[in-house]
Amino acid sequence: MQILFESGITRIKATPTPLPGERGVRFGRGEGLIRTIKSVMRNNSVKVFAPASIGNVSCGFDVLGLAVQAPGDEVLLSLNNSKEVTIKEIIGDEGRLPLEANKNTAGVAVIEYLKSIGVNQGVEITLYKNLPLGSGMGSSAASGVAAVVAINHLMGALLKREELLPFAIEAERIACGSAHADNAAPSLLGGLILVRQNHPLDIVTIPTPKELVCVLVHPQIEVKTKDARSVLKATITLKDGITQWANTAALVAGMMKEDYELIGRSLVDVVAEPLRADLIPGFRKVKEVAIQNGALGCGISGSGPSIFCLCRGVENAKRAGDTIQQEFNAMNLNSEIYISEVNRKGAYVVK
Repeated sequence: MQILFESGITRIKATPTPLPGERGVRFGRGEGLIRTIKSVMRNNSVKVFAPASIGNVSCGFDVLGLAVQAPGDEVLLSLNNSKEVTIKEIIGDEGRLPLEANKNTAGVAVIEYLKSIGVNQGVEITLYKNLPLGSGMGSSAASGVAAVVAINHLMGALLKREELLPFAIEAERIACGSAHADNAAPSLLGGLILVRQNHPLDIVTIPTPKELVCVLVHPQIEVKTKDARSVLKATITLKDGITQWANTAALVAGMMKEDYELIGRSLVDVVAEPLRADLIPGFRKVKEVAIQNGALGCGISGSGPSIFCLCRGVENAKRAGDTIQQEFNAMNLNSEIYISEVNRKGAYVVK
């Protein structure tokens, strides 16, 4: 797969990488490759953290994603001689996620990575599922990202960071039914990512203002991605399309110019949010009071039910987050608040 990777306005064309499942296209096979890998292996186990992300960022439906500092998933990978990829344990999912590696995003990411380099390596996975399922915070993407970063580390970093993205995207197909990058890309690479095109994959990193702070509030209900997509229309009006395109372009401009007022004006979604708002109790009121109490703008994170705000400074973020939580409390709905600066480095090795 060809990957075009932009940082700001500078484009980096990554070395062509095989599609997931194409054995040995990039590296060949055989004992020579195995010896090379073993010579650069750093150790036999590693733990990697991959952060949550805000999918869509209101107007950028399926094309924008923003990484936050916390929460996130962790994956512990250990190499063995079994020649199989297995999931030893999943901690924090209450038994809801499959332990079969080929049905789990962490397992699929590792399997596809190993296929692409033509190595039949035994791997044992322990997944620390810190992100709630069906939360709209890129839960499935974070697991896959953490796993592929971990296996690449153990294999001696054979691939560049951006070249790992196709494997994380393929893992998303298992969880969501479609391979999309708006959560996987920011979780892997950090920052605000624009997915210009999926085939071939073309992504752009958008610089963000220094004082920009993210708020995520997760009400304790679950909205499955497939259910949230089912309420969407197959077509939109030309009027709505123009509005959405204008807001997306203006949001990118606001980020690059560090124009906080423009960022706030641009965080408007006329495509998905009006149809998904009813899936989240009190969403419209919550959004209104958040903007009145420090938020530049407010919207649904990914498919929901989590709600995000972008704010200028920590104090405004705390005020907006507290206001949202108070509204949920008034509805007898428990929630968690996460406040952080933009995560600009993405997934990283813990130990």
